[in-house]
Amino acid sequence: MNKLVSQTLALSAAATGLFLSGCASQGVQNPSGVPVTEMKADERGFVAGTGVESQDLVSVTDKMARSILAIPQIARAQTAPRVVIDPVINETRFPINKDIFLTRIRTQLNSKAAGQVIFLARERMATLQRENELKKSGAVTAASDPNVVEFKGADFFLTGKLQGMSTRTTAGVSDYILYSFQLIDARTSDIVWEDVAEIKKQGLEDAAYR
Repeated sequence: MNKLVSQTLALSAAATGLFLSGCASQGVQNPSGVPVTEMKADERGFVAGTGVESQDLVSVTDKMARSILAIPQIARAQTAPRVVIDPVINETRFPINKDIFLTRIRTQLNSKAAGQVIFLARERMATLQRENELKKSGAVTAASDPNVVEFKGADFFLTGKLQGMSTRTTAGVSDYILYSFQLIDARTSDIVWEDVAEIKKQGLEDAAYR
């Protein structure tokens, strides 16, 4: 009797195994194609076009940050100059987030040259003014005299422009982009620093940029 029960259990297990393996073969398969690949921002990927790519952003902003730190107005300043970022002008055919260039230049300078340049948060002026009014009214406390406006004026404005030239034929597409940036004296309007980077690319097909 025990032998019969053992044989029955073995047959049931085998049948269950066959059933499960059959179900597995009918299940969802991994989709074919190229999987997601994590890359460094300064690497050129296999999805690329002739426009502004992340590796261009990294190389251009790194160059500009180093160049700014080398000028006498920054390197030899007795006190850290205060800088306001002015929006970048995009005259290329690519609908890119143009202000990301100045954002990266600012973060590079703040993280690697702390104390040499101070950026003013002018885009937050409405919030800062409300806080100042609350301090003046006594609604919130202030470490310093609430009647004194502590907002600092800018010594320089940092701005830039992206300009491009495009060519398209049956052989493909070609794009040249000039990245130019300026540091402007807020008092005299003198351009105290200017630098450029040039990048040209050619390809068989165009790419969509968002």
